[in-house]
Amino acid sequence: MSAPGSLLITDVRPYGEGDPVDILIVDGVITEIGPDLTAPAAVERIAGRNSVLLPGFVDMHTHLREPGREDTETIASGSAAAALGGYTAVFAMANTDPVADNSTVTDNVYRTGREVGLVDVHPVGAVTVGLQGKQLAEMGMMAAGAAKVKMFSDDGKCVDDPLLMRRALEYAKGLDVLIAQHAEEPRLTVGALAHDGPTASRLGLAGWPRAAEESIVVRDALLARDAGTRVHICHASTEGTVELVKWAKAQGISITAEVTPHHLLLTDARLETYDPVNKVNPPLREERDNLALRRGLADGTIDCVATDHAPHAAQEKCCEFSVARPGMLGLETALSIVVETMVNTGLLDWRGVAKVMSERPAQIVGLTDQGRPIAVGEPANLTVVDAEASWTVTADDLASLSRNTPYADMTLPATIRATVLRGAVTAYEGSVRR
Repeated sequence: MSAPGSLLITDVRPYGEGDPVDILIVDGVITEIGPDLTAPAAVERIAGRNSVLLPGFVDMHTHLREPGREDTETIASGSAAAALGGYTAVFAMANTDPVADNSTVTDNVYRTGREVGLVDVHPVGAVTVGLQGKQLAEMGMMAAGAAKVKMFSDDGKCVDDPLLMRRALEYAKGLDVLIAQHAEEPRLTVGALAHDGPTASRLGLAGWPRAAEESIVVRDALLARDAGTRVHICHASTEGTVELVKWAKAQGISITAEVTPHHLLLTDARLETYDPVNKVNPPLREERDNLALRRGLADGTIDCVATDHAPHAAQEKCCEFSVARPGMLGLETALSIVVETMVNTGLLDWRGVAKVMSERPAQIVGLTDQGRPIAVGEPANLTVVDAEASWTVTADDLASLSRNTPYADMTLPATIRATVLRGAVTAYEGSVRR
């Protein structure tokens, strides 16, 4: 990564609006915005070429696998993928080995992320010890540690015990932290492999019903209401979840929700080949769910996009569908999928993209230096997007150590020309700056 200093980004359109301007950055802060700015010859320059300039993206839901599964991803490789995808901050989920259920693990993840320096890596603490759903983890210690953990989740597993979830929400209120729930009633998903619908029935795959997600969403909304605190729904995937979140917000309940790029674009029709690259939790659902999630993201019912970037080793995906691990890569393709499903369909403009990929996630988790407006005096966490370009996804060209992308060989719109973290260029023209 280039050292922070002075940087001049030329010929860009903030939020895709108006005539192109230049952006001058000094010591990590935007100091001037205007046409034809002058700067000393020694200042590093990035040619925007009429690109769209957005705040750096913030991913609330990333799996970096370190510690424990460095064969599938490391904080370094995941950070590289994030920078190439336009991200300046990511939240690393707790289902590592050992589990991030104590400050020793969370502080180590935080420090390693700082040493790599490509994105701000914020560890997510586990809600329960060992993700076992039996005993609350040391949330207070993690929140007070070097990492200052802001979000807690047992993602990969649901905190299905309602009393334990109630206690977690009450504890979180006192700490002013966020509980993010993997909404899945486990008694409804025993042996489930795919969305519970006609495709699963025809293919002989055990079904994962919408109600398994929706029943936890409404339960936790009510628990958050009674606790007077916040709850966040991970990877919303159903039409019903959109309606339930809308209802809860209308009641004044402090609930937020995210959607993944793959749940905006892909459906369970892809399962016809039994290719485990399409196995994910929650599962790919039907087109009506895609459309409802898109509408919900456009109208603000669904607050933000989160990747659920989930790297897996080849042997965990190149096997029988029933034993394959669920999850798919997402960091480097997220923007393109949002453009395909939301911008090209007229549901969002570029200000809307900034809102759902940067501003709202930063607000939800309480980041004060990310997701900021593009304005003089603001931190220079920025993403330069070539909105007119397209690219074809090649799994072997991705920065992740894993290759489980469902988008291989797809041609997608928009590319990341550059990513800037506090004035330092972390990625440029498809290469990482270390």
